[in-house]
Amino acid sequence: MSKKIVIIGGVAAGPKAAARARRVDPNAEITIVERDSYVSYAGCGMPYYLSGEVSEFKKLFETTYGVIRDHDFFKKEKGCDLYTRTEAKSIDREKKEVVLENLDTGEQFTLPYDKLIIATGASPVMPQIEGTNFKGVHILNNPGDVQAIKQSLEEVDGEEAVVIGGGSVGLEVVDALSKNYMFTTMVTRSRILGGMLDIDMAERMQKKLEDADVEMKTGQKVLRIEGDDEGKISRVVTEQEELDCDIAVIAVGKEPNTALAVEAGLEIGETGAVAVNEYLQTSDPDIYALGDCSETTHIMTGEKIYFPTASVANRQGRAAGTNAAGGSEAFKGVLGTELMYTMEYNVGSTGLSEEKALQQGYSVGTATINTHDRPHFYPVHGMVVMKYIYDQNTGRLLGAQAFGDGDAAKRISLLAAAITFGATVEQMAELDLGYAPPYSNPLDVAQHTANICRNKMSGVARTMTVQQLKEKMDAGEDFVILDVRLEEQYNMRHLKDSRVKLIDLSTLQERINEIPTGKEIVVVCALGTRSYEAYRMLVGAGFENITFLETGLQGWPYEL
Repeated sequence: MSKKIVIIGGVAAGPKAAARARRVDPNAEITIVERDSYVSYAGCGMPYYLSGEVSEFKKLFETTYGVIRDHDFFKKEKGCDLYTRTEAKSIDREKKEVVLENLDTGEQFTLPYDKLIIATGASPVMPQIEGTNFKGVHILNNPGDVQAIKQSLEEVDGEEAVVIGGGSVGLEVVDALSKNYMFTTMVTRSRILGGMLDIDMAERMQKKLEDADVEMKTGQKVLRIEGDDEGKISRVVTEQEELDCDIAVIAVGKEPNTALAVEAGLEIGETGAVAVNEYLQTSDPDIYALGDCSETTHIMTGEKIYFPTASVANRQGRAAGTNAAGGSEAFKGVLGTELMYTMEYNVGSTGLSEEKALQQGYSVGTATINTHDRPHFYPVHGMVVMKYIYDQNTGRLLGAQAFGDGDAAKRISLLAAAITFGATVEQMAELDLGYAPPYSNPLDVAQHTANICRNKMSGVARTMTVQQLKEKMDAGEDFVILDVRLEEQYNMRHLKDSRVKLIDLSTLQERINEIPTGKEIVVVCALGTRSYEAYRMLVGAGFENITFLETGLQGWPYEL
């Protein structure tokens, strides 16, 4: 008899599992059940449809060859039955049946299974605040939501928007609303991208967003949303101020949809998502869970984490589809690799953050660089700020973070591979990467950063972060900030502090006697390149209490 595979959930993980199961077992009876009317859509593409970069709504549902993924597509091309607007109400594990309800008619019926796959996804977290029912208040979770936001943008008379939440989805919405000519304010209780970037990188990224005219309200709790007599939103009220707006989007995170699994008596993990083993089996070996409703393992720490992303859902879909159809494929876990795009900036991270690496007991070192992604003479180039987190004892690369208007994304993907294979910073520096001016510098950003790590480990370089320098300045310490840029560059932008002394690099040798020998010296320039040269020159001249500023003043996120 044909194996009966039932899949609950029809967005990303479920359809991927169905497609893989069909390839592994051409004779299986495969059924997909989805409670919404939308199936197999590009959820990560919704902000780009909202911004207008994806021109048509239907493109979110199309294959690469222009066919809509609907009932006919799954039946004719995938050999799967598809039920939409149908909710799985309960699972009878003894009888191996799923009780379903047609949400349009109320009719209930059962489907038998040999193997069951739960891919019920996640729901947006809704903060406990008043006024979320006003017209113009939105979430962004499915294609219906993005259509509703589109409609609101067409109807509003004003041009002010508020995004509640400082994560990647919130920042993508900020970008989309800005492209719709809305003056956008972001409000978040903590800091931006807290699960993605260390605080030093997040502060730099926030400064870039503020420079792009995004109003940033970090560390502010939203108390309520207020509206007018017609039931339309008029303002968002925080603990500190009132923000007038014509539209608001709530994007404070996701929580796994586990009610069905809980009702069936399946084990829920420490993260609050469905617990699974490396083959994505739940506590019932004939039931699999994957995608945004399940937890996974961080491959560097072995800890269970909740990491709801489309890339993970698709990789897990392949594994679960293989296993449900009779094969054997393990899903080892994730590094936590993330990429996003907002306000012309690419942002990404992979591996351990600095904080997490310290918690894991590593002897943590960091190195940060601010440099061009391609040669400055090539007409298309941008900047990338990249941070490495590494073990000072072994040189092993533990994590990486990057952002910039240059190509940060491909470097993060490269580093995800390197960290997975246990690379050291020395091995990163020795990689034989491809070079041509349209793609990179002769020494790539990733290799420059690795070389800074090597210089610090060998004692050739001693650096100071922008945060450390700011703390010293605020504490009123007596030291010298030696700026080695040209005078015209200094006049355009510099630290307004009496401890700053300007001596450009080309005259440093002849003016070296002007530098006091009894004080601590911090050398600064625009990007860190000239300050490193000056640092080595002064070390050679006998100066000892000296460092140079990592990332230079281009990486300074504070008021000057």
